[in-house]
Amino acid sequence: MKIAIVGVTGLVGQVMLRVLEESKLPIEQIVPVASSRSVGKKVVFNQKEYEVVSMNDAINAECDVALFSAGGSVSKEFAPKFAEKGTVVIDNSSAFRMDKDKCLVVPEVNGHVLRSTDKIIANPNCSTMQMVVALAPLHKNYKIERLVISTYQSYTGTGAKAVRQYESERNGQCLRVEERAYPHQIFENCLPHCGDFVDDYTTEEIKLVNETRKILEDQSIKITATAVRVPVNGGHSEAVNVQFKEAFDLEDLKKELTLAKGVTLLDDVKKNVYPTPLEAKDKDDVFVGRLRRDHSLENGLNMFIVSDNLRKGAATNTVQIAQYLHENNLLPKKVLV
Repeated sequence: MKIAIVGVTGLVGQVMLRVLEESKLPIEQIVPVASSRSVGKKVVFNQKEYEVVSMNDAINAECDVALFSAGGSVSKEFAPKFAEKGTVVIDNSSAFRMDKDKCLVVPEVNGHVLRSTDKIIANPNCSTMQMVVALAPLHKNYKIERLVISTYQSYTGTGAKAVRQYESERNGQCLRVEERAYPHQIFENCLPHCGDFVDDYTTEEIKLVNETRKILEDQSIKITATAVRVPVNGGHSEAVNVQFKEAFDLEDLKKELTLAKGVTLLDDVKKNVYPTPLEAKDKDDVFVGRLRRDHSLENGLNMFIVSDNLRKGAATNTVQIAQYLHENNLLPKKVLV
């Protein structure tokens, strides 16, 4: 396989390189892509050096797959151009997630929706992604009626600019307004402001609502969310209150999560065992714990969900989609001449 990585010099792009190295994909060549100021720089993949190329050069390379992590505007402009060349695009931005003609995929949950005709596939938002991995087996058995979600999202989820702001504040340095990712200090602070405000809710909160319904294939689920940015270096956490339509046995529910693909259950409060961002860092699983009944409502459950936002929340899921396409013979067959 020949794989392009668009946005290779960014936070997620660098993690994509590592995840691809760890994957079982038969990769013969990578095509690293970045903005014009990065063209000519070198990246290392599997102990081999590759030169960063321009977008047009990558399009003309006619790769099998292009992994995008360069922002929505870049994806909207260039993903269709890759697709026209027969390259399957797996996009990490929000550009195509809610497009009714594009699949929004977490392989453990809804890989079955992928088709050989798909040329642009959307990767979900990091907070949505980790949550649906934990919720999907429960929705299958007990049917979710309502979700109340509170997220605690790492500043790394905003990108390199946010990392620079955090590090500058930690070191006591002042940044100009245009150099900051957030309107307030993030170091030793929490901001109930993830994404941009659209009326009363932020874009991150809206994504949790719309993307969850699309991935779980159920528009009837009632969902509300509050997304908070926290001074944690990697790893998103979520306190999720679930109301099911069906009654459940708590021990049976825990067993189902233990068996769920991509989930690690950490749930023994007597031994102080529960998920934390530090526990999840540099790992691909979604970690679930603090499972307990919500006695204030019928069929209610409280749970705590944690995952590394740069790995499963972005890079790993993108690579897993490529792996699913390869293993299920859904990639276009290249004609050898």
